[in-house]
Amino acid sequence: MVKPFPSKTHIGNHMLHPETLMLNYGYDPQLSEGAVKPPVFLTSTFVFRTAEDGKDFFDYVAGRREPPEGMGAGLVYSRFNHPNSEIVEDRLAVYERAESCALFSSGMSAISTTILAFARPGDVILHSQPLYGGTETLLAKTLAGFSIGAVGFADGIDEAAVELAADDAMQKGRVAMILIETPANPTNGLVDIAVVRRIADKIGAAQGYAPIIACDNTLLGPVFQRPIEHGADLSLYSLTKYVGGHSDLIAGAALGSKDLMKEVKALRGAIGTQLDPHSCWMLGRSLETLSLRMEKANQNARLVADYLRDHDKVERVHYLAHHDGTSPAGRLFARQCLGAGSTFSFDIVGGQAAASRFLNALQIFKLAVSLGGTESLASLPATMTHSGVPTDIRQKIGVLDCTIRLSIGIEHPSDLIADIAQALNDA
Repeated sequence: MVKPFPSKTHIGNHMLHPETLMLNYGYDPQLSEGAVKPPVFLTSTFVFRTAEDGKDFFDYVAGRREPPEGMGAGLVYSRFNHPNSEIVEDRLAVYERAESCALFSSGMSAISTTILAFARPGDVILHSQPLYGGTETLLAKTLAGFSIGAVGFADGIDEAAVELAADDAMQKGRVAMILIETPANPTNGLVDIAVVRRIADKIGAAQGYAPIIACDNTLLGPVFQRPIEHGADLSLYSLTKYVGGHSDLIAGAALGSKDLMKEVKALRGAIGTQLDPHSCWMLGRSLETLSLRMEKANQNARLVADYLRDHDKVERVHYLAHHDGTSPAGRLFARQCLGAGSTFSFDIVGGQAAASRFLNALQIFKLAVSLGGTESLASLPATMTHSGVPTDIRQKIGVLDCTIRLSIGIEHPSDLIADIAQALNDA
């Protein structure tokens, strides 16, 4: 096994920033003919130097033994690992300040694999609401078919409300995981991760097993939020969104401690939810501009949200930076988040008919689901991403027929506001 040139995280006593590390961390050009950028390793399998290396690498990849200090697990087969995935995993872990990272073929495969690594039939998932529509469906239908239950809580700031849901969950079975999404898609509802940590510890004392706290960090991370620093065990992503950032790939990730991620990676290898080399290479490219893109979109979103707040055809804007700083949500936002992000929703006056007229009139915004790309997108969650969620639950969690979700891109903000203004006029 060749020991790679060590990646620098410091110059003397100066700690390098993620924006710098995203351009070089985890890649040694001398191992790839001096290429300044990593090549795409389009191979299914890797040649061992010796039979002993083959034996060792399989042990390392399977988690039966730890590789020597400073060495990687070794390359065996691209379903387990490959150079392009390892580079991106190393860089994401640095950005999130996590010990370990695993990439996946989609955000949903990251969530599904992570849940199945820790939950068993008869267990219960305690979760925040709303969740991304695909996650809601996974819990309510797919996992229910495997006898894994789910109990939700709609207020992630009120500790008493979360504790009440936790008591209900414990009555139904062992609480294996607390799955939260903060901010929530599409309402931007916040969950207090420190509160969830305290409740997880109480559950652990009561049932003899502390549930894993997994946080979907797609909307803010890793630039504006790092859940593990606030008490989460795992941070989950749809990398399709901001990290990929160009609406041209599908990918996901999970990050956490080496011990927990060993379980996740073992299941990823067993069921084949690894990400392909070309998509990994594209993610590596995107990480180089992640901070620039998210900061620019964040600035644009503030201007758009402020415009909507003052418009007479808008009933309410669900934008994090609009919270009163003295309110519970405002205080939590200041403590837990480093920025408001650029995905938010608003409730238009006139119901679903007005929402449809608004969406159909847009000229710069594209009428499409997903978020976090360079272009601005608009959608109607109640009839699109959350259409599989029962109407009564949608009403309870604030996903209304008049709720329009916007993902603000990097266009000129005055152009975006002009487009919204003319569409609201037509609505």
